[in-house]
Amino acid sequence: MNNVRSLIALPGIWNSGPAHWQTLWEAADPAFVRFQPPDWDLPVRGDWISALDAAVVTASEPPVLVARSLACLLVPIWAAESSSPVAGAMLVAPVDPASPAFPPAAAGFREAPRAPLPFPSLVVGKS
Repeated sequence: MNNVRSLIALPGIWNSGPAHWQTLWEAADPAFVRFQPPDWDLPVRGDWISALDAAVVTASEPPVLVARSLACLLVPIWAAESSSPVAGAMLVAPVDPASPAFPPAAAGFREAPRAPLPFPSLVVGKS
């Protein structure tokens, strides 16, 4: 599927189910590893940062982060605090923290850095 050996899947709040594209990509490519925060339903900013950091530092080489929804906010939050190398990021369907539909359980993610990421990135969404 790819020439990259390390890919980290970062689902959003509530994780990604068995038929979700992230789960299907993971099943199709052994290079994918899903980061594992302690709680998918009640995301705690510090816990999710730690889970992403653990996934990055245990990768065999600088990984590509494949984030969706709430995890698209996690990536710049983590990047502002970490010096761990990352090859790049794909941010799919970023959630809008100013939207009335933003999950109240994810309030700790409302404030995210607006600075450019320190690695190549692609944002996939619709306007």
